[in-house]
Amino acid sequence: MVKISSAACVLLAAGSANAYSTTSRSTLRSLGSKSIPVQTSRRTDANLKMEDFGLFKNTGIGFEDLWDKNEVISEVGIERALNKEGLRYRLNKTVQEAEAVGNLGGLPGFTVNIPGVGPTYLGPPKVESIWEALGFTATSNNEARQQEKLKAISKARDSTKGVLNGPGAEIRKKWLDKYGYPRLVGSGGIFYADQLSTDKEPMGGFNMGKSGSIWPVPDVVAKGNYGGDKGWGMKKKGSTIDGLPKAKD
Repeated sequence: MVKISSAACVLLAAGSANAYSTTSRSTLRSLGSKSIPVQTSRRTDANLKMEDFGLFKNTGIGFEDLWDKNEVISEVGIERALNKEGLRYRLNKTVQEAEAVGNLGGLPGFTVNIPGVGPTYLGPPKVESIWEALGFTATSNNEARQQEKLKAISKARDSTKGVLNGPGAEIRKKWLDKYGYPRLVGSGGIFYADQLSTDKEPMGGFNMGKSGSIWPVPDVVAKGNYGGDKGWGMKKKGSTIDGLPKAKD
């Protein structure tokens, strides 16, 4: 049997009475409210500081030595550098292409100078259709990029040295006889050129005469997969599919 002392009973009763005591109006007003301490914002310096604090300046490995005037440090710099070569960045038309197309729907646009931001263009995008503006038909595969792919294919095909100056042309016949295509890594014989519907001529992927598709595709893609100068159609020309004469003993 548990025994409770008279003192404990008195304390318990007092606590219970306090718990069920009538609240005042001021208490009711404060219910649900919470005071939140307000802190003043800390001021930060808007100027970016170099991570090496100038300790490695003029050593060849300092931040400024490596990245000063290098376009890859900024997305804006990359876009400008690519645009100089006629190439697009992030599917966006080059400045020259955008100016040639003009504003979407012929709608007006204007430039305002926003304090702290600078000149800002307000208006419709310079694209050919609303679908391009939404990203559905936007592409980086413009004429300049297609030419770069063709250059890379030719460079890989005509290379006589492999990766890291390893064996190249001298092992071409061995790989052609054994596999039917040049060695993928080490001979410089293959460059992957993605086959896109916007290509003006078939690119052929890995230039190995092997490819296919599941869904209906444009004619230029079908020729890159099956017939024509690329894909399986390459094998109609002979045993060499990279466009070079057959290797001799």
